[in-house]
Amino acid sequence: MATVALYECVDGLVGDMAEGVPEGVSAGRVLVVDDDLTVRDVVRRYLEAAGYSVELASDGEQALASFAEHEPELVVLDLMLPGIDGLEVCRRLRRRSAVPVVMLTALGEEENRIAGLQLGADDYVTKPFSPKELALRVSSVLRRARATPPPPVTPKLTDGDLTLDTAARRAELAGAELSLTTREFDLLHFLLIHPGEAFTREQLLERVWGWDFGDQSTVTVHVRRLREKIEKMPAKPTRIATVWGVGYRYDPMARS
Repeated sequence: MATVALYECVDGLVGDMAEGVPEGVSAGRVLVVDDDLTVRDVVRRYLEAAGYSVELASDGEQALASFAEHEPELVVLDLMLPGIDGLEVCRRLRRRSAVPVVMLTALGEEENRIAGLQLGADDYVTKPFSPKELALRVSSVLRRARATPPPPVTPKLTDGDLTLDTAARRAELAGAELSLTTREFDLLHFLLIHPGEAFTREQLLERVWGWDFGDQSTVTVHVRRLREKIEKMPAKPTRIATVWGVGYRYDPMARS
């Protein structure tokens, strides 16, 4: 009943969002995965009002089957699912696709949220949430995913024993290839071409990934993951320095 009460005003708000959406025009194909029927229905109506074509799934198995059949452009994924949970669904999706994922998490599920971001989720919304905000986040994430990144300024970057080949999208440390996610690679590339400059988390969200809004903890998670892969002592980093009260700065090895 609490869920129903939370969204009891949905019809009027959906009507407002539908104004100005050209009939028969789809803004994209979205798969919504949640075991709560009310949540699925509300999210579906909001997204359809915003012009999206929506597929629904109530558990992990249905989600993976629907993804294979419909090939959506974005997945809205609840982490707490019966059977195959949302984290495992995200993990399996990342093995086969770079499709954007917006997670739905309950308040207080910080560990699951961080795990989802580490697996490659693009954004998250905490329950109870505003369906209108979720629709806006879906639009923002899809816009970023569809944007063509500018060509790299330098095809190969080197800092001591660290090498980044932007053309091949490969990174090596002391001759061994690093396993970096897309976002980790983009963050490292940005830091390498701006040595010695301090950036806030908000600036990194916008300039590295083009996020016009989002949770700044995403940056913290990816910085920590990068440190684990490129620093000799991640707890005492010499390359990616924390600038207290500001954010982060990349210090080339020659300066360390």
